[in-house]
Amino acid sequence: MCLRKPVQCIIPPHMLKNIAEKGKPGQSDKALMTLVSTEQLRGRRTGLTNVAAMFPAAATGRGKYRVVYSANNGMSLPGMPIRKEGESPVADHAANEAYEGSGHTYDLFHQVYGRNSIDGKGSILDSTVHYQDSYDNAFWDGQQMVYGDGDEDLPVGDRIFNRFTTSVDVIGHELTHGVIQNGSRLMYWGQSGALNESFADVFGILVRQYRDRQPARTSDWLIGAGIFTGNIRAKGLRSMIEPGNAYEDPMLGRDPQPGHMSAFVNTTTDNAGVHINSGIPNRAFCMAALELGGYAWEKAGRVWYEAMDGRLAEVATFQEAADMTIKISGEMFGSGSLEQQAITNGWKAVGIYYSGKAPKPAAPKSGGCLGTFLSFAAIVRGNR
Repeated sequence: MCLRKPVQCIIPPHMLKNIAEKGKPGQSDKALMTLVSTEQLRGRRTGLTNVAAMFPAAATGRGKYRVVYSANNGMSLPGMPIRKEGESPVADHAANEAYEGSGHTYDLFHQVYGRNSIDGKGSILDSTVHYQDSYDNAFWDGQQMVYGDGDEDLPVGDRIFNRFTTSVDVIGHELTHGVIQNGSRLMYWGQSGALNESFADVFGILVRQYRDRQPARTSDWLIGAGIFTGNIRAKGLRSMIEPGNAYEDPMLGRDPQPGHMSAFVNTTTDNAGVHINSGIPNRAFCMAALELGGYAWEKAGRVWYEAMDGRLAEVATFQEAADMTIKISGEMFGSGSLEQQAITNGWKAVGIYYSGKAPKPAAPKSGGCLGTFLSFAAIVRGNR
């Protein structure tokens, strides 16, 4: 089992399973095909990760450099290049959206946090659009972004998803998985996996807020607000301010995210609930940012970036994330500062209180799936 570089998708498996069970034939077929294709891709990705771990990736040393490819409705990655850095927009809307979205993500990390691309060393931002014929998802595969076209091939009245490049916070979310992969490397299981998803949501929404120069108090705090068509009763994929209230639809069901530790979901599905329980740390960040006011990327975002970029242990719990972000806020803004109090209050709002203990430090980075297995074993031991 390799949990360090999994295929990390924006649409959680429980949503696709609901569509497969309750959708019309065309909708159900697409959901099943997406689930099967993703599992096949996970198996292939694990094998690639084992080999890639033996050979460190070469840094490009560039600044912002984007390449967008088309899979031409196949599965071969990256595909054929259709737009490169500095080139004019093309006729392909998905390609232009992927290009612009990856650029906005680069801008947030570089201009605000001084990070040069996903790996901090100027790596090229590769994106592939038009993946498969019926792929209803977008994902980071450990090396690049990949986008399906949604339901453009279905009758208008049956469409559930728009193309997955339409939402800049979805693009920012998935690329942030790459930042985590090169930072704290949070294991994609249980609470550390939910933190992985939550950090991706946090910086996904910050990409949109930064692009629009939007203050925290005027944001909708929705992830994937433009992903669903008007046929679905949904505001977005997730609500950071009101977890559990992003959608309630006869086909999708009700948003299962909790917003408080008292409603934490114990499950073995979805890598032990990584897309479900992420609502808890999501709301903690949102509450802290709202209390601070102004632009969320300036204070709360800086604290979360520092925690994400190597300060947390790979198997960090929600409690350890709370302790670490409170500690970092004291380092940045002063012990007892308004900033530290706001972050403490954000975690209190979701039922997590500062323990006063020194957070577990991040361990030296270990390569490949052996290190992943040992870290996963630590999770299992800790849950006994």
